Amino acid sequence: MMNKRSLLSLIASLSFFNAIAQDSQGVEPPVDPGKLVYEQNCLACHQVDGSGIPFLAPPLIEGTFVNGDKKRLIDILLKGMQGVEIKGEQYANPMPAFDYLSDKEIADLLTYVRGNFKNQGDAVAEAEVKSVRDTK
Repeated sequence: MMNKRSLLSLIASLSFFNAIAQDSQGVEPPVDPGKLVYEQNCLACHQVDGSGIPFLAPPLIEGTFVNGDKKRLIDILLKGMQGVEIKGEQYANPMPAFDYLSDKEIADLLTYVRGNFKNQGDAVAEAEVKSVRDTK
């Protein structure tokens, strides 16, 4: 049988753990900075799942451009692109240059895209973006 002191201690402990559980449920996990840049700049054309828009914006899912040469991909972001054929389909909507984004934002964005949408490309470093931008 539990004495009054043990019962109060048990109630206090349960209250403490309940408070911790409620706090942890209200805390959002940190958002990937690359995902934020994607949502702000790319989502409208390439869609939330990277599927793109037929004949307008190419998909990023298992993309040969996405998983390919990082310098080429960085260059596309810095200069934009118009008219591209991917997997036998033509995409006519011009992609604007995103040269106003910082080197870090571009690196974060490309790292996010290369690591999502069934892509398995390695990360893009801020220094890699700077190097391509400096040769522009």
